[in-house]
Amino acid sequence: MNSVLSKQSRTKRGIWIAVFIVIAFVQLFPLIWLIDFSLCKSNDLFTSGILVWPEEIQWVNYFLAFRDGHFLHYLGNSLLINTLAVALVILISVMASFACTRMHWKLKNVVAVIMVMGMMIPIHATLLPNYVIYDRLKLTDTIWALLIPYVAFSLPQGYFLTSGFMASIPRELEEAALIDGCGVYRVVFIIIMPLMKASIATVDLNNWNEFMMATTYLSSDKWKTLPFCILEFTGQYSSNYAVQFAVMALSAAPALIVYIFLNKYITKGVALGAVKG
Repeated sequence: MNSVLSKQSRTKRGIWIAVFIVIAFVQLFPLIWLIDFSLCKSNDLFTSGILVWPEEIQWVNYFLAFRDGHFLHYLGNSLLINTLAVALVILISVMASFACTRMHWKLKNVVAVIMVMGMMIPIHATLLPNYVIYDRLKLTDTIWALLIPYVAFSLPQGYFLTSGFMASIPRELEEAALIDGCGVYRVVFIIIMPLMKASIATVDLNNWNEFMMATTYLSSDKWKTLPFCILEFTGQYSSNYAVQFAVMALSAAPALIVYIFLNKYITKGVALGAVKG
């Protein structure tokens, strides 16, 4: 009887493994397809097959994408703007979560509702009014034209994630720290924040591939971000599709690398958030 049950369990496990392998392949296929086409000649792309095995790997596509696309300049702008945006979102979200879940003041419930309601506002519905405001304040074509809306539209999600974890942290930890002489800021940044690594990691680079606001608020190349690299190659190399695939692969690489390093915390944060919800 036990042998029959163990055989059935192994069969069921094998079926689930096969299903998950198929799902993983379907999820990874666009990335495989992108890398495959970026290493071919443009003439090789016009074949009947979905994937192409190049006769000679064309590393020159990445060289052209790196050199002619001003990749380092756009990458530096994207890293600077998104790093500042994520840092500000995490800082404000944690402080707002502490204020609304731990402190006692009259309007904390109203503020909490207003913070979460920001998730209901479509980001592109604010393009025209924001442009008018930035134009009058002389903020167009500056770093603030992207930093302000990136922080504003990521903050509701950041607050929603951090406030749930903040409410689950035992108050006894804070009370013990206060008895030992810690101030409010030391409690927040030294005791609470290390316990919220999982929730903080889920406040990811939501704006890494954002293009609509960037192309609306920016006109010169000074603060243009990585998606502009793809746009410029679409015109400059309109007939060389392989180089365009190489540009797209380079643009996707930084976000993929960040996800690989933070995968453990992101998965843990999503799982814990689902249980708490």
